[in-house]
Amino acid sequence: MLVITRREGEEVVLGDPRNPIGVVRIASIKGDRVRVAFDAFERGIDIHRREVAQRILAGETKEGAIEGAKE
Repeated sequence: MLVITRREGEEVVLGDPRNPIGVVRIASIKGDRVRVAFDAFERGIDIHRREVAQRILAGETKEGAIEGAKE
């Protein structure tokens, strides 16, 4: 894991700087809340919060039900 320090408005380039796959920008910092902006240059790159990614891996739908589960 790479841990870096960025200030509001600063960016991190993902991938080769000549042909990046995306950019992460610190949009704002207010108290203990940090807003992060993602710009993915290739269509089809999914970006999820960890808790959403875990639900996807567990097979849940947006409604919270497990896919394929029978009632």
